[in-house]
Amino acid sequence: MGNKDRFDAIVIGGGPAGMMAAGKAAERGKRVLLIEKNDMLGRKLLISGKGRCNITNTGDIEEHIGNFGKSGRFLRNAFSRIFNKELIDFFEKRGVPLKVERGKRVFPASDRSKDILDALKRYLRCGGAEILFSSEVKDVTIDKDGLKKAILTKGREYTAQSAAICAGGLSYPQTGSTGSGFDIARRFGHSVITPKPALVPLDTESDLPKDWQGISLDNVKAAVMADGKKIAERFGDMIFTHFGLSGPIILDLSALVCDLLEAKKDVDISLNLKPALGLAKLHNRLIREFSKGSNRTLRSILREILPSKMVDGFIDYCALEKDKKAHRITIDERRRIAEGLTGLRFRIKKTRPIEEAIVTRGGVDTKEINPKTMESRLIKGLFFAGEVIDVDAKTGGYNMQAAFSTGYICGENL
Repeated sequence: MGNKDRFDAIVIGGGPAGMMAAGKAAERGKRVLLIEKNDMLGRKLLISGKGRCNITNTGDIEEHIGNFGKSGRFLRNAFSRIFNKELIDFFEKRGVPLKVERGKRVFPASDRSKDILDALKRYLRCGGAEILFSSEVKDVTIDKDGLKKAILTKGREYTAQSAAICAGGLSYPQTGSTGSGFDIARRFGHSVITPKPALVPLDTESDLPKDWQGISLDNVKAAVMADGKKIAERFGDMIFTHFGLSGPIILDLSALVCDLLEAKKDVDISLNLKPALGLAKLHNRLIREFSKGSNRTLRSILREILPSKMVDGFIDYCALEKDKKAHRITIDERRRIAEGLTGLRFRIKKTRPIEEAIVTRGGVDTKEINPKTMESRLIKGLFFAGEVIDVDAKTGGYNMQAAFSTGYICGENL
């Protein structure tokens, strides 16, 4: 094997964590090889945030850690080393103006994820990192001297003193996240927490969402009900799809829904479409609407309360007559309308497959990774960063921050 196939460090996976790790190691003067199975870098990054790339959140460290649940403690060292302010500075110094939107989410001012990717590419070029495209790593081995050897499916081999596994999880396999990093970790004796979907849409038993496909609702409240008991709720935006429910608040609740379904619970999502009013105020509004439009049909009045495309299905849900005149609506029927507007329930059949999840839950057990360096506690010179690690959070830029922070720390220690 010639010197051209020998490096100081090999990074496997050209997503946010891998690019940051390779860029930082190269910046330190290391000879770095970044191996990417696709014909381009950052394929998943490009589609994140609906093509806008929510890179971080301006909330404080405790807020970030809290949004990761139990896995958040592992990230404290990485966030203490490079956090949202440093990440924002990193991109703005590389020519990407940023902006803060609702929920303290940070996006490129251009609304183009390509600008984030281009900045990372410049970072790699400046450090002189070498990139190998369309190359899948079949295995990684270690010789008696501790040298890491990356063996490609095409037969080519590359060696280095250290190697970083940044190959992502199982979400969006078309972007290259096929679980290969988990396989490598297992072969080195690492424990891999069973991968599950996180931030994933939900399938409903009802066909109503299909009729309402494409309708987005802002400022609504969604509650998870398990065997009739409220377990958790979120406030924000959602969308109806051809299979069920999606959007930020649904995605945030989806990991809990997944666990409840696995526990054989009956799970419903209850939607409060008018959380700002409360039930009493909603009753009063309905009384006013029905009084001033006594000769109008129920369908006509509800079009002023709901998106018009929802009205017929909602009336069917409440088991009412669409063309019934307002002055003929009974107290019981008005109660059913109010309860439907504040507790529109959908029985959840299943989550969508892990391939459709925005983030993978599970991965390499954090107990086996040094949180200060991202180095394996089992194998010297083997590192992990990004979604391959068992850390995942709610929507809002937290997962991307974790990818960049763990990638940066990894690159400092490769």
